Amino acid sequence: MRYGLAVHFDLLMSSTDSLPTSHPIPQEAFDWYDEYAHGMIDRRTFLTRLGTITTATLTMGTLMSALLPNYAAAEQVSFNDPEIRATYETFPSPKGHAEGQGYLVIPTKVEDKAPVVLVIHENRGLNPYIKDVARRLAKAGFVAFAPDGLYPVGGYPGNDDQGRTLQSGMDRAKLEQDFIAAAKFLKGHHMSNGKLGAVGFCFGGYIVNMLAATIPEQLNAGVPFYGTPAAEEIRKNIKAPLMIQLAELDKRVNASWPEYEEDLKEAKVDYTMHMYPEANHGFHNDSTSRYDEKQAELAWTRTLEFFKKHLS
Repeated sequence: MRYGLAVHFDLLMSSTDSLPTSHPIPQEAFDWYDEYAHGMIDRRTFLTRLGTITTATLTMGTLMSALLPNYAAAEQVSFNDPEIRATYETFPSPKGHAEGQGYLVIPTKVEDKAPVVLVIHENRGLNPYIKDVARRLAKAGFVAFAPDGLYPVGGYPGNDDQGRTLQSGMDRAKLEQDFIAAAKFLKGHHMSNGKLGAVGFCFGGYIVNMLAATIPEQLNAGVPFYGTPAAEEIRKNIKAPLMIQLAELDKRVNASWPEYEEDLKEAKVDYTMHMYPEANHGFHNDSTSRYDEKQAELAWTRTLEFFKKHLS
């Protein structure tokens, strides 16, 4: 049975069905979702395209359960974990939206100073997956801070689709300044050892690249996951070592890599690029079927080792 556009999208967005395993999701579905998630096609076009590949067994509901996040099933570190302590903290952002807020996670075993890592969300605000990434870092011994770019407009709304709409309507320059302010706040935190790292995903990957080019004296290590480069004219400023994490099937982001690599070479940046075979954009996000457990775990192990090397 094919589903028409009359299906209420918000109901699909809130689906908590388990991720499908018996019916492989066609690659074009992931590609279309990436286009939709990044504003290249609208909702109607996205649903219309999905309708062309539904079958009696591969229903629209199955597709949406695979493509949209199931955060409850994906949590790796509970906020009640005794090895961490999580709070919400505000910070000044005079060149941005005046004030920002983020999710600060501290390892309970740290008595004095520790390396600090800024965790930067995708283009939809501080969702549960990004909070979980911050908790994972704290479990590994880092002080992690995950700003919510949507704080000036009420914060992450509990729904990725609405969050994406909110973020797309914000002043991009001010939003970037908020993340710059968050990085400075974290580096100056009383528990910081003075070494700042940043890891980000998608939009957050871009922000990591932007921070490396904008505050080169303050960022000590960056790990952008499938993020586009900073503006060409400021790439020459990059000084921090970078670990670039890319997905083989992510044609959109990968198209920007050859030029970026040439600029990194010219600037004599210490960089490493890892291309993860047969992985999709978003492969580290364990709340959807884009998640590739083997590749995600490898990428995360490399990320932790990279931060331990450059931030200790």
